[in-house]
Amino acid sequence: MTPIYDSQKQFYKSPYGAVAAGTSVIFRICVPLSCGCQSPRFFYKRDGSDVFAAIPMQHQQTTDTDVVFTISFTPPQAGLYFYYFDLYVDYQKLFRGSLGQAVVTTEQGEAYQLTVYEPDFKTPDGVKGGVMYQIFPDRFFESAPRTSMPFNDRVYRTDKTGEPYFYPTETGGFLNMDYYGGDLEGIRMKLPYLSGLGVTVIYLNPIFEAHSNHRYNTANYMKIDPLLGTEKDFQHLCRDASALGIRIILDGVFSHTGSDSIYFNREQRYPQPGAYQDPENPYRPWYDFSPQYACGYRSWWGFETLPEVNENDFSYRQFICGKDGVIDHWLRLGASGFRLDVADELPDDFIEEIRRAVKRNGPDKLLIGEVWEDATNKWSYGTRRTYLLGKGLDSVMNYPFRTAVLNFVKGGSGLAAADSITRICENYPAPALHTLMNFLSTHDTVRAITEIAGESCEGHDRYWQSKRRLSDERYEYGIQRMALAYAMLYTLPGIPCIYYGDEVAMQGYKDPFNRAYFEWDSNEQRLRRVVRQLARLREQCRALWDGGFTVLKATETTLHYSRHNDSDTAECFINCGNAHVHTFMLGRAVAVPPLHFAVCTSTAKKIAFFSAE
Repeated sequence: MTPIYDSQKQFYKSPYGAVAAGTSVIFRICVPLSCGCQSPRFFYKRDGSDVFAAIPMQHQQTTDTDVVFTISFTPPQAGLYFYYFDLYVDYQKLFRGSLGQAVVTTEQGEAYQLTVYEPDFKTPDGVKGGVMYQIFPDRFFESAPRTSMPFNDRVYRTDKTGEPYFYPTETGGFLNMDYYGGDLEGIRMKLPYLSGLGVTVIYLNPIFEAHSNHRYNTANYMKIDPLLGTEKDFQHLCRDASALGIRIILDGVFSHTGSDSIYFNREQRYPQPGAYQDPENPYRPWYDFSPQYACGYRSWWGFETLPEVNENDFSYRQFICGKDGVIDHWLRLGASGFRLDVADELPDDFIEEIRRAVKRNGPDKLLIGEVWEDATNKWSYGTRRTYLLGKGLDSVMNYPFRTAVLNFVKGGSGLAAADSITRICENYPAPALHTLMNFLSTHDTVRAITEIAGESCEGHDRYWQSKRRLSDERYEYGIQRMALAYAMLYTLPGIPCIYYGDEVAMQGYKDPFNRAYFEWDSNEQRLRRVVRQLARLREQCRALWDGGFTVLKATETTLHYSRHNDSDTAECFINCGNAHVHTFMLGRAVAVPPLHFAVCTSTAKKIAFFSAE
């Protein structure tokens, strides 16, 4: 049955998805003759308005079965617009349903979203079509055994296969002082391995001096943590990576510092008084001291070791974004961009200032934000965020895709996955969509194979999570479905990202169990083979770089979609079921086996199948 309206199809809405400000958007509805509709209206409002404005739609044509009405709408400025249609027959309205198809209702429903971005919004072309790899620096590779530690309160782990410490401290926190010795030189030594996986971007968790193994409590923004190496080591890493076509992206933690830092210095590790001791200290305006806080100052989520900074303080912004500031310093040394930690907690105008600092070092520099939801319509701290409309972030970490993909391969509905994916594709500006960081795991999540094949850890403490491993049967189950999940990430819009060790099926629940030392002695090759094949496929098929996305068919156990541009088309079919599925891909008859993924491109002479076999 022909839908009355479908935002996913060009006939009904052109152009598809988000648009640049000033673009004329054509909307069409196709109403059955039996409805008797004669004067439908297009209702819209700009974000922030309480009232929808109405515009009459024009009759375009009448067929044997339907009447087609149309309207041209030109949004004048960037922002979010919401719309629906009123048929003015028996109180019937058209609101958004699954996969963009309209639901006819007499009740209020979900309005469609039209994202309008800045006309000059551009993102680095050089990262599109590539593969990202995330490294937790201390846990990847140690270039040489340690004979000493740079600070005497650090615990050196010689047992590289040992589980990270998780024991509670006397103050109610957890010990983050065990170090496995991974360093920048170790990463440099493993560049050939990463290049062999098809990696073109390395995202490093924090590398600046900090007094915990995760380094999200920055002690000195201008200094490499001495355990990881030196500035010279960083330059050598960037130089050798660049020679292999690999960019280095750093973690920017700008919402808080460590209390144990040269800026705050509560623990008095550093010889000069910090903001904590000295009301006249130049760093004092960075922080909010007040007796209303239990510890005497505002801290990130109540953690006393993480004093929040005042991002609106001029001296702090200059320190981060000004000439020769933090951004300039590391980009000049060879970094290719930043990932902003907790981007939702940074003011939009601060993110815009960071963007200007990043881009003055070259338009090819990348700025990605940590956002866990749809970044186009996110609310945080009572404000609709505007960081993905062209003046802020290039793109974001794509948690919605992670959720959709993992739920599907674990046995969820292909229809539900398709709806989640198409919502992001429809809402995100194209420049951001094609630079999305797509992943199955990060340092903040359960490892992918554990998420797919293990018991849920919700409601269980760290003692339950400790040393918990998959049975052989569940391990094989997880491997099979991880291969399907990666196949989706490599063919959906955005840049696929491997969390270090996922390619050898490392297991682990939440922090710190998801941050073990890389299992270099692993014999697991199946996922490595799959990601290598997928990287070659992406390199060969430009439609996977920045092509459009269309769901061709979705069922409970399958998903069939296409990627397409002016010169190339790829069709992708995922079979999560237990039976062969017979279908057509680019006009060719195909039988897709159970737990297999098939790709057919307009330029290839054969259909490629991917699985963990």
